[in-house]
Amino acid sequence: MDMGISGFKPSFLVGVEAVRQAHESRLATLVGRRLTGFALVRFAGDDDWFADCPVVVDFDGLRVEVCHAKLDELSIGWNTIDTAAAITGWERSVLTPQWSHSDEWLEQFIGQELREVALLEWRPADRDLAAATVAVEFAFTEAVCESSMASTRTASRSARPRRTTSDTG
Repeated sequence: MDMGISGFKPSFLVGVEAVRQAHESRLATLVGRRLTGFALVRFAGDDDWFADCPVVVDFDGLRVEVCHAKLDELSIGWNTIDTAAAITGWERSVLTPQWSHSDEWLEQFIGQELREVALLEWRPADRDLAAATVAVEFAFTEAVCESSMASTRTASRSARPRRTTSDTG
């Protein structure tokens, strides 16, 4: 599943514990760094975000690549994706994915220092199809950015997934 993205070699892990074991210590090294850039995939023509592709966030030259598959599967990569290379293999599709380095919501975080990284798991009180959804939360000096399969938008404090692991920062 490279999706035509140069350097993308996902390694999906199932569940928050597997993600924590594989990436917690490396995620912790991001704390104190400033967000200097990001890249996400959008479709040419309508500019819609392609949520199935990785989101690349750059912290002073250390790039983290976060990609979701299913609700409980998460791949985190480090400095492997070439966001300057065109996305290939979509010639027969009506859709044309391309890298974008602009997003009005994400741009507010540029220049902010990362103060905390946390791995989250959705554990609702009632039955919920999204139960066990895994996300990475990046908390900046002024706001919180959360990855999830459905969105990379901030969540209100009352609606946030419950932390099931210790913070990494």
